[in-house]
Amino acid sequence: MASSHRYRQGLLSFVLLVAVADNATSTSSIRVDVIRRPSSMVSSVPAFREAPAFRNGNECPSPSEAGRVDIAMTLDANYLRGTMAAVLSILQHTSCPESVTFHFLAAQFEPDVLASIRAAFPYLDFRVYRFDSGRVRGRISRSIRHALDQPLNYARIYLAEILPPEVRRVIYLDSDIVVVDDIRHLWEVELEGHVVAAPEYCHANFTKYFTDAFWSDATLSSTFDGRQPCYFNTGVMVMDVEMWRSGGYTKMVEDWMGVQKQKRIYHLGSLPPFLLVLAGNIKAVDHRWNQHGLGGDNIEGKCRSLHPGPISLLHWSGKGKPWLRLDSRKPCAVDYLWAPYDLYKSSSPSLEE
Repeated sequence: MASSHRYRQGLLSFVLLVAVADNATSTSSIRVDVIRRPSSMVSSVPAFREAPAFRNGNECPSPSEAGRVDIAMTLDANYLRGTMAAVLSILQHTSCPESVTFHFLAAQFEPDVLASIRAAFPYLDFRVYRFDSGRVRGRISRSIRHALDQPLNYARIYLAEILPPEVRRVIYLDSDIVVVDDIRHLWEVELEGHVVAAPEYCHANFTKYFTDAFWSDATLSSTFDGRQPCYFNTGVMVMDVEMWRSGGYTKMVEDWMGVQKQKRIYHLGSLPPFLLVLAGNIKAVDHRWNQHGLGGDNIEGKCRSLHPGPISLLHWSGKGKPWLRLDSRKPCAVDYLWAPYDLYKSSSPSLEE
């Protein structure tokens, strides 16, 4: 616990890799910042316990570029508790934790948030990149839930521009997940020429993700001609970063967001433009890698039970988040599956039992 003690005492200094996306170009520049935080400052960020140190197994390749698993997530103080649990679950269940690199996208640099991650995971290999919210602020249309309208929710569109060139493939994960399998199994999926791999749900009613105005417009709805579009959740994706960049997929998604501003063609946040560009043209992954919808619907967040079948990743997509329901003492049954990964250091002993 020495690192936690150093966090609470004296000046905290550490070096961060910061990638700043240039609004005018698709390139990224790297700078090195040193953040110093006086111990007298009172942090509004919750306190977290230090996680165990996880080490590579004997069969693991060297954590070099060739053997590395790159994971991208957004970083926000409001979801930090979920992020901590997600990181712990990934490290705990992979046999090669030292080969996992985390790439966090943040709308603003919050020293307390970054210090909390370093204190909870002293050995974690992570980099932080700034996402310019102005890039999408004028493109966002109101959705059925305010949380879906936050600019950071759209950062996944710009991964190929924000991440450094040496990152050729990345797993993007939402902050409300826990992984209960070796993340390398998802990493090693063959994309077979597709830009994105994700679990695909062809039994879902695809038409409900778009408005009548979209389906009644022959020009707009013809975008799915020649495809068999199926729903997929953008909270769990394997992305070929190089192919995304060279294929101009960011602009394709942005163009559909522009259509939405002129003529309301969908109700949800960043999901529908992804579907418009990619549905029916992704590499399907086993459903075990996204047991989604555990947060309930987007309006009321009612409890939902697990879907049948094996599980590698649990996803609390929807309005209800497990840490909020546990704290309110009104948890859903599935929230108890999230609780073992919660590093939150509560001031109430009864909540830590």
